[in-house]
Amino acid sequence: MGSDIEHGHGHGHGHGQQGRGRRFLAAVRHLITPHTHDSADKTDAALESSRLGLRVLGISFMILVVTASAQAVVVALSGSVALLGDTLHNFADALTAVPLAIAFSVGRRAATRRFTYGYGRAEDLAGIVIVLLIAASALFAGYESVRRLFDPQEVGALGWVAGAAVIGFLGNEWVARYRIRVGRRIGSAALVADGLHARADGFTSLAVLLGAGGVALGLPLADPIIGLLITVAILFVLRDAAREIYHRLMDAVDPALVTLAEEIIAATPGVSRAGSIRLRWIGHTLRAEVDVLVDQEMSVVEAHHVAVDVEHRLIHRLPRLGAATVHTDPDGPELTHAHRPLIAHRPGGHSGTRPEPA
Repeated sequence: MGSDIEHGHGHGHGHGQQGRGRRFLAAVRHLITPHTHDSADKTDAALESSRLGLRVLGISFMILVVTASAQAVVVALSGSVALLGDTLHNFADALTAVPLAIAFSVGRRAATRRFTYGYGRAEDLAGIVIVLLIAASALFAGYESVRRLFDPQEVGALGWVAGAAVIGFLGNEWVARYRIRVGRRIGSAALVADGLHARADGFTSLAVLLGAGGVALGLPLADPIIGLLITVAILFVLRDAAREIYHRLMDAVDPALVTLAEEIIAATPGVSRAGSIRLRWIGHTLRAEVDVLVDQEMSVVEAHHVAVDVEHRLIHRLPRLGAATVHTDPDGPELTHAHRPLIAHRPGGHSGTRPEPA
């Protein structure tokens, strides 16, 4: 037996967002159909995470546009091809906020008969786009570095170029820290990946700075050599971002969460022991499906009360858990008999009452 009670934390509704003054976010929101949920508290919690994610995207979008615009002015003054590439790159990367903003907005839609778990997985799809953009950043930086290694370009107004590179690095690093911090806070792998993307772009800007310094010291090949080193750094960022998204797509969770869930279940009055525990991320919210064993002499009503208590404790104590389905099994000889019709349909022919080892 089970239930799907979800829990929020008392955040207030705020469907009228135009007063916030962010036209970019408002434009995206107008594309999305309004949503409804059965539980007001659950809606508040989901909306708060989505609003926070959208706020991060809007602010970081504006920061990156201002950063790239400042670099564009210096490009016009210096004629630096390297800085031009970095500037165009930063303008393009500011637009990565678009797929994520759409994903956050789509994720707020109510579940349907076709998408019964809702639309939270849209974030993971946006994460794939971001990983591809990081890969494109690495290819672009590597190509430009190799090209300049064999065909060095003269750079003028080195002081201005260095200043613009610093602006590019600081802007991207600020955005990276902001996105990563909030992404981890709300459990969004896609937002964390986008923060890592911004960090990779900061490395690209830093390459322009160090290259300009090398040229000023009479080392014309310093720029492309440092560019190649920065490309390697971007590849490490790509690895981390790809791993983050891969884990989400494969329904991976931190094993410590499973251990915590086991402890919560074991401490619940009426539970003999925990059975199988399955956790998965849907967007930036966890969902749990667990089996618990109770005294086989319990009545249906008593077992249901235990299941509800387990669910309530999990939702309160397991970070980012939005919903849990709890199934009770009799703990005793009746367990094997009760599951006999299902054993042949389960992998390995086991009863499924114990979690499989990782």
